[in-house]
Amino acid sequence: QRPTEVVRAAYKFAAEHPEILSYVPCFCGCEQSGHRGNEDCFVRARDINGDVIEWEPHGMECAVCLDVAQRSEQLYASGASVSDIRATIEREWQGKSTNHTPTPHAPSK
Repeated sequence: QRPTEVVRAAYKFAAEHPEILSYVPCFCGCEQSGHRGNEDCFVRARDINGDVIEWEPHGMECAVCLDVAQRSEQLYASGASVSDIRATIEREWQGKSTNHTPTPHAPSK
């Protein structure tokens, strides 16, 4: 488990930054539940404007999901690009888990 403020921050970051977490894989095994990236651990559905209309409860209690989101937020705050965030997360989780979501790569700009 993680402190409430960590959980709250992860959900807020996921809600506000799908352009980051939808391209960052998760490593907890949630791909078996249909998750495609770390964003899916926190957000179940958005409306046409991109606002969250349904939360995914899985992320509330999964330390892996929370750790990936928290680290992604730290990297984003330091100015890292989406591809750099993903590469760092993959490098840091390599060897810790054999599971990962089938996360697409961010489109080239």
